[in-house]
Amino acid sequence: MQFSKEQYNFDTIEADVLIVGVSQHQDHVAEWSNYITLFGEQVNTWLKDHDINPELKKITKIPNYSDKVAVKRVLYVGLGNRKIISPTELREAFGLVGKQLNAMRVENAALWLDSFITEEIPATDAAIIATEGMGMGAYTVANYKTDNNLADVHLDELKIITKADLTSIIASLEVGEIYATAVNEARKLINEPGNILTATALANYAKELAETYDFDIEILDKAQLEELGMGAILAVNKGSKEEPRLITIKYNPKDHWDDVVTFVGKGVTFDTGGYSIKTKTGIVGMKGDMGGAAAVLGAMRIIGELRPDQNVMAVIGSTDNMIDGNAFKPDDVITTYSGKTVEILNTDAEGRLVLADAVSYAKQQGATAIIDLATLTGGVITALGFDKTGALTNDQVFYDSFLEATEEAGEFTWLMPLTSNDKKRIRKSDVADLNNSPGGDGHMIFGGGFVGEFVGDTPWIHLDIAGTSDTSSAYDLGPKGGTGVMVRSLATYIERKAAQSE
Repeated sequence: MQFSKEQYNFDTIEADVLIVGVSQHQDHVAEWSNYITLFGEQVNTWLKDHDINPELKKITKIPNYSDKVAVKRVLYVGLGNRKIISPTELREAFGLVGKQLNAMRVENAALWLDSFITEEIPATDAAIIATEGMGMGAYTVANYKTDNNLADVHLDELKIITKADLTSIIASLEVGEIYATAVNEARKLINEPGNILTATALANYAKELAETYDFDIEILDKAQLEELGMGAILAVNKGSKEEPRLITIKYNPKDHWDDVVTFVGKGVTFDTGGYSIKTKTGIVGMKGDMGGAAAVLGAMRIIGELRPDQNVMAVIGSTDNMIDGNAFKPDDVITTYSGKTVEILNTDAEGRLVLADAVSYAKQQGATAIIDLATLTGGVITALGFDKTGALTNDQVFYDSFLEATEEAGEFTWLMPLTSNDKKRIRKSDVADLNNSPGGDGHMIFGGGFVGEFVGDTPWIHLDIAGTSDTSSAYDLGPKGGTGVMVRSLATYIERKAAQSE
């Protein structure tokens, strides 16, 4: 999207659509009287009568009847009570704007930015939220239909009406667009069919990303994983014709490789459950079992664009979990990269095995703090629903710092307990150091706690995004399908950490 660098007023703007924020206290908006002078007193009447609806997240489209302004239509965005509207609610409102602009097939729009400013949301923040929300809301899922002849039309140019410093506003608009683009790229990966997005294809995507942003990258193939003794990811891969990959990306803006925040992503490109096979309904949608990997790659895209002064590493274990005569099975005992042995009680508890080797490798590569992400368990959905990400940690200070980033991003996260009794159950086996499935009760805790067995004393956060990585219906910020959850939280955490160290 292009952002015009010209400072516009109402009487100099020319656009297909003008986007205006309206609320219960519209008379408090600076320049509102000038707006009414040009657009007509009937706008106030329409607001009073709710023909223009000021309620939160209500969108009203009205043709421009004034011959004093060169815009065709006005999109009024309801903000409710602007004294209490939150950044998350404003982002969602802009998501609906993005959907509406797509439906209208608008290519050229203008935004009266100052009509969205509140006491708690200054102009620069409103600018970031605007392009972030519109970009995410406008996303559509690509398909492979042969009769899809309608050409895509997207918003190409956005003109800004503001009294704020235009240079800083444009910089903020660009940041919001970067965040939205990264989320949408993660969504695209999650929505790809498993026969197209294989482990090799995911590794190739990561390689292209690394080349674009001059990251260091290492991709280990099956033979190299065998040489290193990564028995956990190799066990999951045993039933597949597709080779596994272990992807490591390093962003090193400093002169030294320490204080390395590391994102570890589960990249299971399709999960049958193995011999602990999923039901015929439960197996549908398992192309999205690499949502953790998608979130990691999306966050790295933002980091590549914004270049924060913070060392970051990404490690992704990628394979599918298939069934054939070679596939691993319940009662098997495997040896992980760390040397710890695992009794397999459930082959559908495969993601934690992939993460175990990936976390161990991340530590070997210099990770000093780890955040792992995975669509790991149905148990997190049972516990928290589809709108909350479950978390575990071994470091409350680390978690509290990350929680601030999730709150800024508007991505709800809830910390679950990991007790000594939970750890005893994970370590209970007559034949191995660990078992990979202590039971269905507390399943989310056992799944994440298993990964924690390979972390040691390294500060660690586990994020189970099984409920939040995908949605079964459209919502304010996007369509049905992959959500790209945690992309913005991860990147926001890194930006905040880099800013605090300046």
